[in-house]
Amino acid sequence: MRFDSRQEAILKCIVDEYIRSAEPVGSRMVSELERLDCSPATIRNDMATLEQAGYIAQPHTSAGRVPTEKAYVYYLQHFVEGGRAVKNQESKNRIQKRMKEEENDQGDPMKSLAKTLMGLSGEMALVAVDPRRSFYAGVGNLFEKPDFGELSVVRELSHLLDRFDDVMGEVFERVQREPEVMIGSDNPFGKEMSAIMVKCRLPNGQIGILGLIGPMRMDYEKNIGIIEEVRDILDE
Repeated sequence: MRFDSRQEAILKCIVDEYIRSAEPVGSRMVSELERLDCSPATIRNDMATLEQAGYIAQPHTSAGRVPTEKAYVYYLQHFVEGGRAVKNQESKNRIQKRMKEEENDQGDPMKSLAKTLMGLSGEMALVAVDPRRSFYAGVGNLFEKPDFGELSVVRELSHLLDRFDDVMGEVFERVQREPEVMIGSDNPFGKEMSAIMVKCRLPNGQIGILGLIGPMRMDYEKNIGIIEEVRDILDE
């Protein structure tokens, strides 16, 4: 479904603000953030259209709205640009410094790489050497996020850890050099979560996978940028 420019701006605003705050977004907040040349009633009507189309939903206890899986997919397709990383020498130097520090602390380059991705993104990070050998770090990051406060989501995360190697076996050949973003029902790691993965040359010389796993509310632009930047450093 395509929306007009105002409806797109409202949808983007809701997703951006919810990614930032993890709080439902109301029409007044949209009006304050977007400064749209229309009445509050028009914003409410547009939000009703977005809700009827399945892009936003109302939590039980709030007057605001939250993005649905459809909204995140639309957001990724229309608002997160290709070559997404803001790449410059300063960010490259910062990441390389972090990678070196972790390598000195950990000793194992694969574990240090996972910890680097975890520290840069705030998500759960993984490094897979092949479908049966993988390292992950940052599970605690997920439990600290408000998205993982519900028991059903905690159970899903626990289930993910139990079958982690099996899932990596399923996705290993699917992932290519360009970032693969798997959202919600398309994400084999869990329908309440999203994953970003790329293939690259690992420090041991083998071709493997870098990945980030987090809530659907993750900051896609930032995380895709991080994983692209780390991939490019490793491929040099």
